[in-house]
Amino acid sequence: MHSASNKYLLAAAICCFAAALAHLGCIVFGGDWYRFFGAGEQMARMAEQGLWYPTIVTSVIVMVLLVWALYGLSGAGAIKRLPLTKLALILIASIFLIRGVSFVGLMPMFPENSLTFWLISSSICLFIGGLFALGSWQQWSVLGAKNA
Repeated sequence: MHSASNKYLLAAAICCFAAALAHLGCIVFGGDWYRFFGAGEQMARMAEQGLWYPTIVTSVIVMVLLVWALYGLSGAGAIKRLPLTKLALILIASIFLIRGVSFVGLMPMFPENSLTFWLISSSICLFIGGLFALGSWQQWSVLGAKNA
């Protein structure tokens, strides 16, 4: 398969960019956005009080999602190959898929998050993880090539 035609990795990258933008919106627009996206009342209140914690945590998530989007584009052949692309794509797909199925175990650690938040965010993680997994599987031979 030609590397530039991998629609799964391109879609995964777009999803990561969109998720990064949504998280960035929480930083910019504050408590109401944290509440809307289900981050919990405590995070919303801390953001409204101007505390640094929500901004730092959310900024780290934004950065991770942006890096993952770049790896999706790299794996798809839309941008220059990044270091360790094959390994990164495996790890990214695994993290999304594990997050998607492990929400029941995570729920007690974040009691303020609603069941709706967990179901929607876990479904999104499973979807994006599936895109990364399918795209990586399709690109496997290309990703392993020396000068790809």
